[in-house]
Amino acid sequence: MRLLGRVILVVLAVVGSFTLLITALGLWAGFSARPAPLPRQVVLELDVDSGVVEALPDGPLARLGLPNAYTVADVVEALDKAARDPRVTGLVARIDSPSLGMARAQELREAVLAFRKSGKRTVAFSTSFGGTSAGTVPYYLASAFQEIWLQPSGDVALTGFMAQSPFLKGTLDLLGIKPQFSARYEYKTAIDIFTQTKFTREGKESTEQLVDAWTRQVVDGIGRARGLKAEQVKALIDHAPLMADEARQGQLVDHLAYWDQLEDGLTQKGAKLVDLHDYLDRARAEPNAVKVALVYGVGPVQEGTDRDSALADGGVMSAQRIGKALRAAVKDNSIKAILLRIDSPGGSYTAADAIWREVGNARAAGKPVVVSMGDVAASGGYFAALPADKIVAQPGTITGSIGVFSGKMVLGDLWKKVGVSWDEVHQGQNAPMWSSVTSFSPTAWDRLNVMLDRIYADFTAKVQQARHIKPEDMDRLARGRVWSGEDAKRLGLVDETGGYAESMVLLRQLARLPSQMPIDLVPFPRPKGPLAYVLEIARTGRLPADMTMTMANGAHLAALTERLMPLVALLSRTGDTLRMPPLEGR
Repeated sequence: MRLLGRVILVVLAVVGSFTLLITALGLWAGFSARPAPLPRQVVLELDVDSGVVEALPDGPLARLGLPNAYTVADVVEALDKAARDPRVTGLVARIDSPSLGMARAQELREAVLAFRKSGKRTVAFSTSFGGTSAGTVPYYLASAFQEIWLQPSGDVALTGFMAQSPFLKGTLDLLGIKPQFSARYEYKTAIDIFTQTKFTREGKESTEQLVDAWTRQVVDGIGRARGLKAEQVKALIDHAPLMADEARQGQLVDHLAYWDQLEDGLTQKGAKLVDLHDYLDRARAEPNAVKVALVYGVGPVQEGTDRDSALADGGVMSAQRIGKALRAAVKDNSIKAILLRIDSPGGSYTAADAIWREVGNARAAGKPVVVSMGDVAASGGYFAALPADKIVAQPGTITGSIGVFSGKMVLGDLWKKVGVSWDEVHQGQNAPMWSSVTSFSPTAWDRLNVMLDRIYADFTAKVQQARHIKPEDMDRLARGRVWSGEDAKRLGLVDETGGYAESMVLLRQLARLPSQMPIDLVPFPRPKGPLAYVLEIARTGRLPADMTMTMANGAHLAALTERLMPLVALLSRTGDTLRMPPLEGR
């Protein structure tokens, strides 16, 4: 009877899962149907706190974890269309405490400032910029709007930037874990969280350079937008968090009011609030638009497969996935150019090298390639970008980190503490090289450093060739140093500062298109529709990877994995690593 009961439970669980799946697919298909036409007067609404991400997951169930999130590309496209759409009379954004890096905030600011040139009203509303959390980047974004409205009970936490990093050496010493890593060179500080108790001189120098660059950019941006001198903005930062009245007196806020009061004013002449998602769904396609392939490289660089990277923004920058996408874009005669969007701290050397090859092949095949960098495009992420015709980074992008590290955690003393003993036999002098039980032998350590020297030489040689840098200048640019996009432009590591808009200008030039020719960004690989998912389930008898991962673990696990990825990659050494140091800034 017990066995029969278990069988019944399993059958019910399977039926329930497939019912949930079919329901979700049906809803997705329903929402994908042709929407109703737009009202005669539209105020575009953007809820930044819902999330602005680089890329959305591919599958219907995976997207349930980010139900209202926008992609950066969608925001840029929508504001560009809306600026030229006579039905759109204005833009209102809700901004409280969104999770945004500097480069992503700058991308949105550029789009808002471009929209403002149309003469249409732009309003940013916040219940509290940051409140008990950091509000510097959210307010920096809001400063691009013509008007800033703050709830009377809210604050402006324009407190500036802080960058911090954990250091685990003390914990590892207590546990009996010995980190054995080697890096090229002193600025390649990703391993410092395991080998040091605080910032090294080089690590502190790199971090301070980034914080200083971001601070200059924020002070300059807010000062220009609000008509304040740099000294005034710095004084406000030092006095923050600011109460609502203080923020208004300091000219950071225009109106103190509640959302319903603002909404009444926006819609009193018959205009309707329309979410940016809905606007894009209903907006007419540009006639005669030229198709450009949009390929995302988001997350740690790994070999990967199509299935490994199904979560996209919370997943990996898969060499196999990107390679397939680039080859498909090259073969597609309707595609005139390729935009590779990179937001990656780096990762596997061989995977980065494979992407480097595919980017070069696409360019050699006659398809212009432009790389647009997001919040981070460092180490392996920068390596992969090198063959492109042009590289574009935001001033606040974290890039560079030209270097490599490798090594392992030695757990022998930890095993002794818990009473576990190990024994082994081997053939080959360096067969135990990657064992976590014993330290590197002198011979194995020598071979490790020979590998790192070769990789570093390959990395720097490719930078010299692609960026036309003299060998004698390479040393001051590399050795693992991390740069802001602003500094990278000055040093010749990237071509231009900007985002999607600047990339479109360059793509038009490279493809010899008229400057006002509309461009249609086509994602590669092509997103699957609901029917494709049903057919895949029928063909394979199992759920696609993005669905099973979402159903089993949820979006929260994907977000947690993304945060822990740098630590996991170091604890479980999987190859020679091109990765920037972990950094949390706010």
